Amino acid sequence: MGWLNSFLRRGTSGPVVVRARLEGAMSQRRLRGWQPPLENINSLVASGGPRLLARSRELVVTNGYAANACEAFASNLVGDGIKPSSLIEDPTLRDQVQRLWLAWTDEADADGLTDFYGLQAMVAREMFVAGECFVRMRPRRAEDGLLVPIQLQLLQSEMLPFEKTETAANGNRIRCGIEFDAIGRRQAYHFRRRHPGDSTDQGAFTSETVRVPAGDVLHIYRPIDAGQIRGLPHVAPAMVRLFLLDQYDDAELDRKKTAAMFAGFITKTAPEEQLMGEIEATDDSGATVSLEPGTLQVLLPGEDVKFSSPADVGGGYEAFQYRTLLSVSASLGLPYHLVTGDVRQANYSSLRAELVEFRRRVEQLQHGVVAHQLCRPVWARWLETAVLSGALEIPDFARSAARYRPVNWIPPRWDWVDPLKDIQAQVLAMEAGIVSRRKVVQATGYDVEEIDRENATDAARVAALGLHYRTSPGETQGARATPAQLPDAGGDAGAGTNDTSEQE
Repeated sequence: MGWLNSFLRRGTSGPVVVRARLEGAMSQRRLRGWQPPLENINSLVASGGPRLLARSRELVVTNGYAANACEAFASNLVGDGIKPSSLIEDPTLRDQVQRLWLAWTDEADADGLTDFYGLQAMVAREMFVAGECFVRMRPRRAEDGLLVPIQLQLLQSEMLPFEKTETAANGNRIRCGIEFDAIGRRQAYHFRRRHPGDSTDQGAFTSETVRVPAGDVLHIYRPIDAGQIRGLPHVAPAMVRLFLLDQYDDAELDRKKTAAMFAGFITKTAPEEQLMGEIEATDDSGATVSLEPGTLQVLLPGEDVKFSSPADVGGGYEAFQYRTLLSVSASLGLPYHLVTGDVRQANYSSLRAELVEFRRRVEQLQHGVVAHQLCRPVWARWLETAVLSGALEIPDFARSAARYRPVNWIPPRWDWVDPLKDIQAQVLAMEAGIVSRRKVVQATGYDVEEIDRENATDAARVAALGLHYRTSPGETQGARATPAQLPDAGGDAGAGTNDTSEQE
């Protein structure tokens, strides 16, 4: 029991006191003022969500660093789109599905402003600014003339009231606008009819809400705590620093502007004496004297001229800016050069090391949030709607829908500082059997079957025209074709081979 006595201190009449052995749990003098409340993240979001959201939106609009970080976040997260590659076994049906999906993406936006991949970019920006975005899947009528009668409508976070926490008429619990059943499953979303901050919408704003079934709504956000029901802005950890830094920069610009104003002050012992130069009266009963370039003025006895010399900020301004923006970049989880556009202190090794870690984080969001919460349910609903509307003919879809739903979502390719070295490494890994050619092609952001079809088409056209290239389509390393697999060139043995005689 000796070890227990080392942790316990008994008073003469008081209860047993357990000594805190963890430094962060101590109550010493320097930590005595640190008493954070033990609140759940949902309570924090419900109480501070509206103000945090308003400040975040203003910051991204007015602050250049925040705006640049928002665009960098969205472009790296979705780029030109996270695109599907169907895993249906039947190649004919798979090609039909892919072509129909590609055609439908142009009609996906309910507002008609962009395509499905543009909606992905808008969702990514909303995740940065608001921490969440709602996508409502809207079924359409046959007379609307869509290839597949379904469209997507984006709703901002403000459309779901944070303050709506009550018990619904059916006994379900509504928390921050989301309705849950007795075992915690989402049943519905209670959206506002109008945006609370849109003064251009006709009609006065009311607190009336509309209940939308959860099956028709996609809630895209990154949960950072277990049980979290609403998202937090990605820019939240850096908001205060960005706001104060913006004020500091404005003050510094005003100081520079004031310092650049050349001002002189003439003092004289006899105020009634004539000032040098011409006198111009001012509204405040004062007088100013103008000087022309090259003027040599002889002062009268008793006159003296003094010029203003504003204090300079010193040599620490740039170092302070760099450290502050470095802290902002770390808070945002973005590389410094993506936030500021400053690459003066960067080199190949530092950029590469920084991008490797950043892209690991982005891949987490791509696969765990965007692909899982947005792309996967949209694909499932689209495929079901396409079959029910007759746009796709799959007779046994109702009995075995799981056979046709599997899909691989391909994120956009990463562009490296030195792509040659990376391509050479991929070719070596592919030839050694470490990685498949499909994975290598998908890393470029393309579908391997689409690449193969294009290569086959190019090779057939080359053979038909009797062209000769140093490297023929389909003959590159990792995808060498046998002579029996090459298209028949009508007896032209040179077509489809690495013939360099004509170039030399």
